[in-house]
Order: sequence, then structure tokens, then C-alpha cells
Amino acid sequence: MATHPDVDEESRPASFQSKWKNNPDPTALPFPRDNPPFQLTSVDWHQLSITDDQFEAHTWENLHDLIHANQLDELKRWPSFLKAYLAWTAHVKAKYGTITEYLLSQRLFWEPLSSEGRLRFPLRNETPFADPADYKIIKNDWTYAVTPGISHIVVWSKKPLPVDAEGALTPEGRKIVVDFVDREFRQKVGEDKEGDKVQWFKNTTNLQSVRSLEHVHVLVRGVDDDVLKQWMN
Repeated sequence: MATHPDVDEESRPASFQSKWKNNPDPTALPFPRDNPPFQLTSVDWHQLSITDDQFEAHTWENLHDLIHANQLDELKRWPSFLKAYLAWTAHVKAKYGTITEYLLSQRLFWEPLSSEGRLRFPLRNETPFADPADYKIIKNDWTYAVTPGISHIVVWSKKPLPVDAEGALTPEGRKIVVDFVDREFRQKVGEDKEGDKVQWFKNTTNLQSVRSLEHVHVLVRGVDDDVLKQWMN
């Protein structure tokens, strides 16, 4: 991955993850209970009330069932990871104003055409995922809790996908993503049976922690590190 001279080491997620994974107090919270950095669901609050040892990671089969049943709100992070995510979110919002600003300057390195209104970017192709210059594939810094061998990837797009009022993909939008996932992921990992090595989903607006930047989640399993690195470069 290319390096950038202005990388903010203080805000790297890994440092927050390490701190909270090793925190000996399972009841500790990185925020005032009545003022979390973002709105928490009942599922989140439950995760914050238990330890990692009291939680079982999502298996590939469980992920498949939740995605196909559209129960995406049931996808959970490790309790310590959720605490780290909340601590990091509070830090980034204090330093950058928004998570979006952090992503643009530290992870995506994209420059919007204007800082006012809905974010727009210069495009090489008006169709989402048609040109590699218009999207970026990166590892999810805040992955859900999954069993070993599963990697959580996020594909960020400069061009918004066609969605309905709730942020769910329209038939046109779904076809765009299905075609992209097929050529970029399924074919490259040599998947014989759909869903055996690759799954994907797109959160509706109410489940998105970053709403101003288009993104799709991709889960892969049993993929060599060399293949993962090719996607990330």
C-alpha cells in the first residue's frame, strides 16, 4: 500500500484496539453512559455488558443466514472491539469533526469537488465500480467478530449506487454490485459455488455509521494473503 507523509499515527485504529482488548475492567466504558459517540442499539448495549470470553464469533454459515434474512442489525463486534470503536470514534470526531473527514484524509485520500452539500468527486466513469480510479478496496478497520480465516473488506465508491428512500439497493443498484463482486472477488478467488468463498451486503441508511460515503461490505474466506494484498493496493 502506498505511504503518505501526513499519516496520523495517533489516530490509527490499531492503538485503540490494543488498549481496549487489554483493558482488565470489563465494565469500563470509553464514554459517559448517557452520551455515546453515536446512537447505540440494544444489541450494542448488550455487547458492552459482556466480555469477549462470553461471546462467540460469527461463523461463515451464520453470516450467510443473517445476510440472506436481511438481519444485518444482528452483526456484532467483539465487546472489546466495540469499546475500542467507540473510543476511536470519539477521538476522531474531536480531532477531525467527522468520521468522513478522517476517511477522506487518512484512508481514501480523495479530494471532493466541494466541501458544501452532498459529497461529489471527479469521476472517470459515471457507472459505479466501472473504473478502478473511482473506487477503493480496503480492509475494514472495525470488522465484525468472525471466525478465523474470514476477512472483512469494504469497497468505497466515489459514485453513489442507485438506492431507495431507505438506502436499500434498487434492482439496478443490486445488479451493479452483483456484477462487480462477481468479476472482482468471486472470479479472482476461483469460487465454484456462489457463497462458498465470497459474501457481500450493503447496509441501509439506518445501520450506516458513515452515510456520506458510498460503501459495500465484502466477506471472503480461505483467501491467500497475496490475493488480499492485491485488492488493497
